[in-house]
Amino acid sequence: MIHLTLVMALRQIRRNTLRSFLTMLGIVIGVGAVIALVTIGEGATAKVTADIGKLGDNLLIVQPGGFRRSSGFQSANAFTKEDVDAIRRDVPGAEKTAPTAGKQALAVWGNRNWRTSVTGTTAEYLEIRTYTVAEGRTFTEAESSAGQPVCVLGATVRKELFGSDRALGESIRVDKLSCEVIGVLTAKGQSGMGQDQDDVVLVPLRAAQRRLAGNNDVSGIYVTVASGRSTTRVKTQIEELLRERRNIAAGAEDDFNVRDMAEIAQTVSSATGALTALLGAIAAVSLLVGGIGIMNIMLVNVTERTREIGIRLAIGAMAREVLLQFLVEAVVLSTIGGVIGIGAGLLGSWAATRALNVPFVVVPNILVVAFVFSAVIGVLFGYLPARKAARLNPIEALRHE
Repeated sequence: MIHLTLVMALRQIRRNTLRSFLTMLGIVIGVGAVIALVTIGEGATAKVTADIGKLGDNLLIVQPGGFRRSSGFQSANAFTKEDVDAIRRDVPGAEKTAPTAGKQALAVWGNRNWRTSVTGTTAEYLEIRTYTVAEGRTFTEAESSAGQPVCVLGATVRKELFGSDRALGESIRVDKLSCEVIGVLTAKGQSGMGQDQDDVVLVPLRAAQRRLAGNNDVSGIYVTVASGRSTTRVKTQIEELLRERRNIAAGAEDDFNVRDMAEIAQTVSSATGALTALLGAIAAVSLLVGGIGIMNIMLVNVTERTREIGIRLAIGAMAREVLLQFLVEAVVLSTIGGVIGIGAGLLGSWAATRALNVPFVVVPNILVVAFVFSAVIGVLFGYLPARKAARLNPIEALRHE
C-alpha cells in the first residue's frame, strides 16, 4: 500500500508541476541557505586556522605592553639584548629565538617609493616565520653581528619598487639607512588578520637599532618551542624569567605579554565556529517558513480535491488511507525540496568560497541533518491537511462543487 500511495503522490505532484515547485521553494531556499552558510563558515574557519598555523603552533610572541597603575596608564620599557640572551640560556624549551625591532618607513629606489614595514632581526626570524628566499640569500651571522647595511625584500616591496627590473645588488634607501638588496622573499600573501606578509623589508637587527631607531631596544621576541615541550610551560617560564629581570613585584601586573599562537588559533576557531552555528540557526528559520507554505498549499489542495476524497471514501477507502495519501504527498514535496536545496546549497557555497578565496569544506553531518529536517517538516506541516482530508464526511464531500 505504501508503494501505491507513493506512486499516487508522485503522479499528483507531476500533474501540478508549477504549484508543486512553488510549494517546495521555501524548503529549497531554507536547506540551501543552511548548507551554504555552514559550508562557507567552515571554510572561513579553516582558512583562519591555517593562516595562524603558518606562524607555527609552537610559536610564542613576547612583546612589551602598557599597563595600568593607580596614577594612570604607564608605558612599558622595551626589551634588551640581555633579555633575549637570558631566554636562550635559561629557558630549556626555547628552540629558536629571534629578537625584532621595527618601524614604518619610506623605502626609495630611483624615482619610486613605497611606505612599508622595516624589521630588524636575525636570520633565525626567517625560519621561525617560515619565510623562504626566492632570489639571492639572507644575511649571514657576520653581517648580523656587524650590523651591515644589507636588506631582504618582501615580494610586495620588490614589486612596488622594482617592477620587472632586477632587484639583487641594487641599493635602496629606507628612511636614513641606505642598504644593498641581497635577497627577495617568496610571496606568502595575507595573514588571517588581513595583513600583507610580503610588505616588509628585513635588515640586520643592529643596523635597524643604530641607523633607524637610534637605540638598542628590542620591540619583540619570537620564540619557537622545541618538539615535545609544552608551549604553556615554556610560556610560564618566560613570564617568570622576565618578571625577575624587569623587577616586577609579586602580585604586580606584567608590563609585557606572551602570546601563544596555539591558544590564539583555538580561540579564533571557537569564535568562528560559534558564528557559523548562529548563521546556520538563522537560516534554519526559513525552513519553518517553507513548512508553513507546504501546509497552506496542502490545505488548498484538500479543498480542491474534496469531491475526489468523497469518492474514495464512498467506495470503501479507509480514513487512514486518505490521511496517509496526503501525508505522503507533503513528505515527498519536502523531501524533493530538500534534495534540490542540498544541491543548490553546495553549488552556491562552492561559488562563494571560490570568490572569497577560502577552502570549500563540506560538512557531511549538516547535509544529513538538513535532509532529515526537510522530511520532518513535511510530516509536521502535512499532518493537519492530511487529517482534515481523512475526516471529511463522504456524503458532504460528494456534494462539494
